Amino acid sequence: MAATWLDFWNGSHRIYVNARHAEVHYAKLAADFIDRIPAPSAVVVDWGCGEAYNAEEIVAHAGRLVLCDAAPATLERLRQRFGARPGRIDIVAPDEFRERYRGSVDLFVVNSVLQYLSDAELAQLFADARAALAPDGTLIIADVIPQRDDVLGDICNLLAVGLKNGFFLAAVVGLVATFFSPYRRLRTTVGLSRHDEAEFLQRLEDAGFAARRVHPNMGFDQRRMAFAARPV
Repeated sequence: MAATWLDFWNGSHRIYVNARHAEVHYAKLAADFIDRIPAPSAVVVDWGCGEAYNAEEIVAHAGRLVLCDAAPATLERLRQRFGARPGRIDIVAPDEFRERYRGSVDLFVVNSVLQYLSDAELAQLFADARAALAPDGTLIIADVIPQRDDVLGDICNLLAVGLKNGFFLAAVVGLVATFFSPYRRLRTTVGLSRHDEAEFLQRLEDAGFAARRVHPNMGFDQRRMAFAARPV
């Protein structure tokens, strides 16, 4: 049984209720990511990328895409998909990322990751992003859970997306399955990190960024927050 969030993501899990849910989710994230790419030659990072199903769509709009994830099993699956042929997609663990990318990244995206990070891990992420970004590069941190977020809001959001995109019944079944899942147990025992807008902006400032909240958030859940920051 997973004892930490990294253990969970490194193991076998069921986050999406069916293939249609995963397809819709990644298509929306890819579109939101592409909208933020500053130029066709840009070096862009998806930090905590997960399965990155739409990576080839994203890199078609950039010069290079760096997929970075801390879960070894995820990295192995990504390398099996992308590593056997030449291209513009790099697959790295965080330690390797720190060594290879310094002052060269134009867009650094962290989406739906902060809820799984401790304070120490968040501080390390800020340091890694600041070191990696070019002087005019941008850090986007999206899907940040606000302090007053609740499970009911998550349920309503999933059902609304499922109703609009053709997987409503699967979403209902998935919610029942989630109640008995390792994800729910970890959410209860370890918890999810939440942030206040003013507090989070101050953290970014303390880490050496000029930051602001931006709209819309990446993905479907507009109850959650997104921030844009630049190194100063």
